[in-house]
Amino acid sequence: MSFSSKEIWHEFSKNKIGLVGIAILVFLFALSAFAVFAIPIESFKEWNDPANWLTFPKSALPAWMNYFLSEKMPEHMILQNPKILSQNVGLVFLTRNIFDADYNYDKFPSDFIYEYTAKYTGSPLLQIWVMRPDGKEFELISTSLPQSKTESLYHGFIFSTDDSMIKNLKKNQDSFMFPIDSLLAQDIVFSKTDKNQVSQGHYSFKVNLYSVNLQPHLESSKFILGGKVYGLMGTDELRRNLTVGILWGTPLALFIGITVAIGSVVIGLIYGVFAGYKGKKTDESLMRFNDVIYAMPALPLLIILAVTIGNSIFLIVGFLVIFGWVGIAKV
Repeated sequence: MSFSSKEIWHEFSKNKIGLVGIAILVFLFALSAFAVFAIPIESFKEWNDPANWLTFPKSALPAWMNYFLSEKMPEHMILQNPKILSQNVGLVFLTRNIFDADYNYDKFPSDFIYEYTAKYTGSPLLQIWVMRPDGKEFELISTSLPQSKTESLYHGFIFSTDDSMIKNLKKNQDSFMFPIDSLLAQDIVFSKTDKNQVSQGHYSFKVNLYSVNLQPHLESSKFILGGKVYGLMGTDELRRNLTVGILWGTPLALFIGITVAIGSVVIGLIYGVFAGYKGKKTDESLMRFNDVIYAMPALPLLIILAVTIGNSIFLIVGFLVIFGWVGIAKV
């Protein structure tokens, strides 16, 4: 007795759970195709390198959360088109970058970072100041770049968690009507002077690079105000964009799932058919071995094997197949 494809589909279409499963599978395949073509493979390869995610916010919520919150959370801001000024007084040369930002949020930023590439000779002095909406100007940091006898490029980061920055800001205690000893750098910079609440308005961050005899240059320069909401899915504690992780995780999950399913079915089918065909002692011994594998705690063993041997995709597939074929063979 044979069935046409229409008859098979007619019977299958009566199973709503099966239709939902096919719809989910089609969606996952579409999402996988989008990830492969829309997101550079480099993003996936650099997933476990913290240096590649420094410009992203830390532990940020999805951006759409602001539509449901009574207080507006700060969005991530990357300021990378500064006003550039150059001047000299005698033998002292100055390069200045000014970053302007309108901060109109109800919460403090998570942090701030200055990323730069400087081209210089000698050991120039780098200073960063902030002009607040109330007109007060605070020095954030003053530091010398590494000595260089020849013209060279230096790429660096300055974080709001820097101890010297926090010490500089706490020198401004007289400007505040409340203790600031326990506050973070970003809280001090963005606080009102009369109470520990966000001071909304226009901020200017001034980066000054001083050098003697030769004009220094900031080849690249950007100021990052760490937000507490970002993107479609937010970020994790390592600043990684979870949207990238989920999108690239989809084709990997499909690859693992489909490969393990095919491998388990093929091995289990051959093993079970062979045991049933031979019968008697062969069948009994093979099924007892099957029971031993079936009784093993799969998850703890998988964790131990992944830690001791490795956690590559193919090893994970191999481990899952080893523990996945026994149920098929028994059936």
